[in-house]
Amino acid sequence: MPLTFEERLDRYAALLVRIGVNLQAGQRLLISTDLECAPLARLITKHAYQAGAPLVNVIWNDALTARVRFQHADPDTLSTFPQWRADLWRETAERGDAFLHVTSDDPTLLADIDVDLIDRERLGRQGPLRPFTELMRRNAFAWCRGAAPSVAWASRVFPELPVDEAVTRLWDHIFTANRVDEPDPVRAWRDHLQSLARRAEVLNERRYRTLHFRGPGTDLNVGLAETHLWVGGASPTPAGIFFAGNLPTEELFTAPHRMRVSGTVRASKPLSLSGTVVRDIELRFEDGRIVHAQASEGEAALQRALETDEGARTWVRWHSSPPSRQLPRRARFFWTACMTRMPPVTWRLDFLSEKTSSAALS
Repeated sequence: MPLTFEERLDRYAALLVRIGVNLQAGQRLLISTDLECAPLARLITKHAYQAGAPLVNVIWNDALTARVRFQHADPDTLSTFPQWRADLWRETAERGDAFLHVTSDDPTLLADIDVDLIDRERLGRQGPLRPFTELMRRNAFAWCRGAAPSVAWASRVFPELPVDEAVTRLWDHIFTANRVDEPDPVRAWRDHLQSLARRAEVLNERRYRTLHFRGPGTDLNVGLAETHLWVGGASPTPAGIFFAGNLPTEELFTAPHRMRVSGTVRASKPLSLSGTVVRDIELRFEDGRIVHAQASEGEAALQRALETDEGARTWVRWHSSPPSRQLPRRARFFWTACMTRMPPVTWRLDFLSEKTSSAALS
């Protein structure tokens, strides 16, 4: 008998707690999520307490309220960030609590907002949050990113469907990608993470020096760092607790040599960059740096991101998502970073900058 939606949602919440952050008895959990994700957040909270959490804190976000701020606040105040929130996140990381972010972002919400205003707000929160993000980058605590459909996001992925059907369809994809319908989803995920670890071991044994990519508009040579390691799936904290930084995930990643990336790469999928859709991205690399970048739509946002600082034009990490039975290549593009660890995205770029996020390309 097929599972009901409520049963699938409960299983998904359990996976985020047991596999995503792998919450341990006595460990606190901080959840950051959107208002539309409240039903899922409540189930996550239930499973966290059942796992032995002494306290679960929830930070509620509302994208439409954030948009109102960009529209009506004095631009000089956009860099203001509440110190209490920075302190909460820093204390979470320093104490070794678990952190779970569940997103339902509308990828085009800020498309008509001046990118200078977006930059002011982004830079204003980066400083106060730096202690948290630095510990996160070092996997000093367990963290995970998940996703839940909003009306705006679902309508973007399935524009041909009525709103209710679009939300239902997107939930189906998220549940499928997360193995929710398996007889034992937790065991299925543990087996999958072990499989990714074995693939990484094989790649590390082969010690490839260069990867060569060819495709429509793409002819790119990626030299790998001499001491590169392939990793992916689950990562350990200093205490030896393994967590999955993204659910779902099918990817492995490694480090290119910062001076040995050359050629051209073209994206067949769009990118949502700070709420602006960027299409048909084309990048040309010489000696590891981007020397030319263009896009058919949203090029100003792309150029702005690449001008953030000196490191923004240097590619420092390569991600690969092989074909998956969970989501075949014909699957829709999902517009959110959480789902870029799955096909149809085949690889992503991370740049050497504290101020730019990764770009998902296919």
